[in-house]
Amino acid sequence: MSAAGSFKGRIGRTVYESIPHWSELPRPRDGAPNVLIILFDDLGFAHLGCYGSTIATPNIDKLAAGGLRYTNFHTTALCSPTRAALLTGRNHHSVGMRGLSNWNTGYPNCTGSVAKSAATLAEMIRPVGYSTFAVGKWHLAPLESVSPAGPFDQWPLGRGFDRYYGFMGGETDQWRPQLYCDNRPIRQPRGPAEGYHLTEDLIDQAQAMIRSQKSAVPEKPFFTYLCFGATHAPHQAPKPFIDKYRGHFDAGWDVVREQWFERQKEMGIIPAGTQLAPRNPGVKAWDTLSSDQKTVALRLQEAFAGFLEHTDAEIGRLIAFLRDLGELDNTLILLMSDNGASQEGGPQGMVDYARYFNGYVEPIDESMARLDQIGTEHAHNNYPWGWAQAGNTPGKRYKQNTHGGGVRDPLIVHWPKGIADKGGIRPQFHHVTDITPTVLEVVGVTPPDTINGEAQMPIHGASLAYTFPNEASSERSRKQVQYFEMLGHRGIWADGWKAVAYHEAETPFDADKWELYHLDEDFSESRDLATEKPEKLKEMIELWWAEAGRNGVLPLDDRRVELWAPSPRAFNPRNRLSYVYRPPVDQIPAEGAPALGNRTFSIIAEIDRAAAAEDGCLFAFGDMKSGLSFYIQNNRLLFDYNFFSTHYKAISTVPVPLGRSEVSVTLAKIEQVGRVTLRIGGQECGSVDLPKLLRRIWGGGISIGCDEGAAVSPDYAAPFKFKGELIKLTLDTPPAKPTRADQRVETRADLAQQ
Repeated sequence: MSAAGSFKGRIGRTVYESIPHWSELPRPRDGAPNVLIILFDDLGFAHLGCYGSTIATPNIDKLAAGGLRYTNFHTTALCSPTRAALLTGRNHHSVGMRGLSNWNTGYPNCTGSVAKSAATLAEMIRPVGYSTFAVGKWHLAPLESVSPAGPFDQWPLGRGFDRYYGFMGGETDQWRPQLYCDNRPIRQPRGPAEGYHLTEDLIDQAQAMIRSQKSAVPEKPFFTYLCFGATHAPHQAPKPFIDKYRGHFDAGWDVVREQWFERQKEMGIIPAGTQLAPRNPGVKAWDTLSSDQKTVALRLQEAFAGFLEHTDAEIGRLIAFLRDLGELDNTLILLMSDNGASQEGGPQGMVDYARYFNGYVEPIDESMARLDQIGTEHAHNNYPWGWAQAGNTPGKRYKQNTHGGGVRDPLIVHWPKGIADKGGIRPQFHHVTDITPTVLEVVGVTPPDTINGEAQMPIHGASLAYTFPNEASSERSRKQVQYFEMLGHRGIWADGWKAVAYHEAETPFDADKWELYHLDEDFSESRDLATEKPEKLKEMIELWWAEAGRNGVLPLDDRRVELWAPSPRAFNPRNRLSYVYRPPVDQIPAEGAPALGNRTFSIIAEIDRAAAAEDGCLFAFGDMKSGLSFYIQNNRLLFDYNFFSTHYKAISTVPVPLGRSEVSVTLAKIEQVGRVTLRIGGQECGSVDLPKLLRRIWGGGISIGCDEGAAVSPDYAAPFKFKGELIKLTLDTPPAKPTRADQRVETRADLAQQ
């Protein structure tokens, strides 16, 4: 096929008889701004200082003082769906992201990926001359594809970004993250002992990408999509940031929530007549807690606050960089959260909240014994419901829910060249689907009808750029209607009214009680008008069903445990029953690794050792907080089963021979317990009984021939690379057959990595 179709010169028989032509490089309209989207994770409506809290966020507060704060901005209640809606401008069910990208139910609304007919903002503005950078959390690719085999079409570089640096799953350890650069896994540049923290690394990488691009072509604008691990658990930050808050919250969550509520009214963030929503179900009055419960809850909240302030400091570093570069005035910054504060810490919080998602309660005495680990690399902590509710002040419920606590979030827009109303507050109802059409309007791009040969679905969102002028503060919202649905919870907003239904899993949808609120007069959803206005409620419910049909919401699905099962598709690496690894092999993240929790499996390693000193790790899965490790040390074969820092260890009674040999370990699940057996040359040589089994393993991924992350076993220091030759390692997993008892135990294990 000839490339001459776009040639506008003249071609003669020789170059001397021809006229050359150079096509123009793509470029946006003159004056088009840079775009920086800063996305927090699990940050509640009240958490920022400029939205009412007493947590110090001075750099974010400066952005708000120089721009606009939105008080009626909404998300989807969960991370992957919000990110899909944010980047495409379409509703999350329509693009295939009903829930987490971990899930593929076989229905169009839940594929674990974003439909190609819904191009991302990066795919729409890169062709007109924008550099596009993604930094931080992605969580928009089917996690079965997060492996060295891909496919990579739903990774950032496959969805319009020029560069990527960050983590692919729903959460990661801030001290020892699983990092990716573009399409490949990488090791973190240094360890926590050398001062590493993920948030600081992400800011370094964002600056490097912007600096390099502006050095090469300074007139070319950039779009940077910066997504922190903060403030999703684990809440981890440098010690001085956490220590600063010691004693700060000692009055307890009831008093602190009231304080934040009053500050919101003083700031004009909420209307003067707003009521504080009643305490959420299961949240105890602070004064009824035991001394130990209060101590643990306070330490957990202090870690959260330190994590948030540390992130704010890093945002300040990025803003200073843009100012020094001369780019701040013409950079459109949109700072927001992906959903409300999280309920996943449970009623009393956890030092290692992986227990919660495994169906195990963390005893308060164990939490007390680990107080000093909170916020460090030795803990995976999350705060309790009471502090999450304070973060969602003045609303009801949490992340996952379609009440205000789950879907109303902060939004700050800062653009010195485009916004003159410094410190303005905007009360118009808007939704995360409105971000992409806003950016498109500002940069002057019309959504293409086709991208990469794919016909594009219409943009569902409505630009909020009309709210930028000074006089727009009192204008009515131009948004017409917005539905909500998450895990069976439902909601609908139209013309200032909202109907919402809380859904209890595994109960009939028809039994749900719908509530009705006039949000224009009841900001916190405190006065249910369902009984007083039955016709209005009926109208709103009928509108919800109409919107559900139009946006592909159906079928309604309230399952929890079943959603985590690997999809039965061919080539899904999590569906195979046998895996053969021939080192060296890149670390495989937990999301794309064989599911070894709560099941029988065996590992066979073919090794060759020339000397007794040739020891090391053969296989590891997990990290220092939970997981399993198969290794040779002091000439013995060992298997360490790390059950939330309680170690069950099998040690061979005979030495591992020199030369070539076969060593193996089998974990046999028997009802709800297990038995580990070691073998050398096929002969049994050691065992240990497991009184409890991990139902899910995550954190560090699978390492072959070493332990890449935070060492699973305290017997060695990572990476403990095997010094002999690991010829081949075979992992066999017979078909898993979960029982209803298993599922009932895991009922709370629904959202381990969002």
